[in-house]
Amino acid sequence: MTKKLAIQMDPIESINPRTDTTLLLGLEAARRGYKVYYYQPKDLSLINGDVIANVRSVTLRKDPDNYYSTGKSQVLNLREVDVVLMRQDPPFNMEYITATHLLEMLKPDVLVVNDPFHVRNAPEKLFMFRFAQFVPPTVITRDTEIIGKFLKEHKDIVIKPVYGYAGQSVFRVRQGDSNLHALLEVFFENSPEPVIVQRFIPDIKTMDKRIIVIDGKVTAIYGRVPVPGDIRANMRAGGTGIKIKHSKRDMLIGETVGKELKKRGILLAGIDVIGEYLTEINVTCPTGLVKSNALYNLKQESLFWDAVEGRL
Repeated sequence: MTKKLAIQMDPIESINPRTDTTLLLGLEAARRGYKVYYYQPKDLSLINGDVIANVRSVTLRKDPDNYYSTGKSQVLNLREVDVVLMRQDPPFNMEYITATHLLEMLKPDVLVVNDPFHVRNAPEKLFMFRFAQFVPPTVITRDTEIIGKFLKEHKDIVIKPVYGYAGQSVFRVRQGDSNLHALLEVFFENSPEPVIVQRFIPDIKTMDKRIIVIDGKVTAIYGRVPVPGDIRANMRAGGTGIKIKHSKRDMLIGETVGKELKKRGILLAGIDVIGEYLTEINVTCPTGLVKSNALYNLKQESLFWDAVEGRL
């Protein structure tokens, strides 16, 4: 019997087919004989206890100029599929959290990757504190006095939203800057959430590092170089991926975090490191497989599906 895969993702026409990890994973599933369906989070519903989605079958191709075609919309009970990939981008908001609750109801009949329970309970910039030995000096707060004292102590800091993504709203503030309070007003007037404040790590001027972890094992580590004058090195902010010689510390971070991720059913994660410090653990929609595959001549999508099929 043909196995079925449903991919919950952003609009498929909006992705970059030359770099998109979700497309890469879908292509490998199709190569292995899965019938692939696609839907967006807004298409997900709960009806009398059944988790259903308005899906389209999708044919995926390697041609970046003609990488997909879809069938007609149909209603599918997600208990009829073998695997659901939860691959929509953050923000990690109430829509995202609701989707994790709905998909969690499919267990144990359907394998959902990454495990929605643990995705919900491992937000990127908070989960890292379970590995505090690797984290730079950091506070999470709405208290402007605490932030002011932190700046006075460390002289040079970065302020960013706890649930931000893709380098959005990341600001560097140095002692003596007159715009700190105005910046905090913008954050706090537009959101009830605290901010994350970290000591600025100068290594970011050169690059940060992305560690790919699949089924608890480090499969690739590559560098990301920011555009001149920027402190954001991720690819969506214009960073450039490069081949590097990783350090023992990089591997220690990757292996330590990876061991815990495997326990939690997080089969694919992206760990961010600046210098010697852990700064983020991406579990909602980890990326970087296409770039690291190209840099190191890997086929990490095959490793991923080996891990998935080992759980079916």
